[in-house]
Amino acid sequence: IINKVINKHLLIFDLDGTLVNTDDVNFLAYKDAIQKITNLDLALLHETDERFTREKLYSIIPNLQSQEHEKIIEMKNSAYEKYLHKSKVNNFILKIIDKFSQTNKIVLATNSHKDRANMILRHHGLINLFDNMFYKEDYKKQRNKFQHVFSFLGITDPSLVLVFEDDVNEILKAKLLGIPDNNIATHICQV
Repeated sequence: IINKVINKHLLIFDLDGTLVNTDDVNFLAYKDAIQKITNLDLALLHETDERFTREKLYSIIPNLQSQEHEKIIEMKNSAYEKYLHKSKVNNFILKIIDKFSQTNKIVLATNSHKDRANMILRHHGLINLFDNMFYKEDYKKQRNKFQHVFSFLGITDPSLVLVFEDDVNEILKAKLLGIPDNNIATHICQV
């Protein structure tokens, strides 16, 4: 995929799971919040290697009241920063950004909220890597971060775009926009 970069104009990078592995941070913050609200030990309930999400929270604790759910999310967001030291930068992705930032437009497109994404980027000294940064708040209406980036930047030729993404649903959205399969890097996105 590195050879393809030379002919591209736009490189789009995801944050969580691609540039930075935040799964442990996310899990530990949820664990804290769930323990405080429900007295359940999340470590006993969560046995997979996949990212712990709000949907997972409902499936593990189905009788959770909506106000308890909201409180858990609020407390999880508050606890997040104390576990940032558990996150890891994908140095291979970082080298790609460094190598091609002088000749290509480098964009962050994340489904993270702006405050949390910037917290992660600041923690790792990565806040100034990108020409443009797009967050969950930017494309709530469109529901396709790549479509939003294309619209905002006036991109009309998807073959000139290279995407670095680890989420299967987001990869599908990129393909639906016409970004060729071989312009989507997934295997180097695991940190």
